[in-house]
Amino acid sequence: MRHRRKGRKLNRNASHRLALFRNLSRALITHESIQTTLPKAKELRMFVEKLLTLAKNAAVIVDTIAKTTDEAEVKKLKARALHLRRLAMARLGPMHGTGVYDKDDNLVQGDDTVLKKLFNQLGPRFKERPGGYTRVLKLHYRRLGDAGATAVIELLKEGEKKVQVKEKKPQVAPAPVPVSA
Repeated sequence: MRHRRKGRKLNRNASHRLALFRNLSRALITHESIQTTLPKAKELRMFVEKLLTLAKNAAVIVDTIAKTTDEAEVKKLKARALHLRRLAMARLGPMHGTGVYDKDDNLVQGDDTVLKKLFNQLGPRFKERPGGYTRVLKLHYRRLGDAGATAVIELLKEGEKKVQVKEKKPQVAPAPVPVSA
């Protein structure tokens, strides 16, 4: 039994699973929306949200550095921001420096990398958000070949809110009508 065991194995060993999540997360950061199978999308959400939290925390630290005048404190904050960047590099793996591509798969001019996009664009975008940076949408059709359930995983836009189902309020019974005899 798998009581209290989190995560899906996805029919892969640990190193293959890590490589899969690294590749999918680089694609998600680059394109901000990818299509994959539903179980992979649900597992990727946990992997990517940890990376986005690192970038968000670094963006908060950069804002704090701009407001701080104490030189010793600035040095500590810069070291902390660098530490967060290096943690993200380690989690993204040796290909963290891959280029960023546009929607037509053309390399974006300049020296933008996945890591730079993560910390320069996505981190500040989610600075005010307490979590939940991704959305998984189930697609109605199955994948050709193995009929696997497909889904789209995407990053939320600037200032976008996740739509949540509102709880139904319990209906209050009407007040009893006084009976006159």
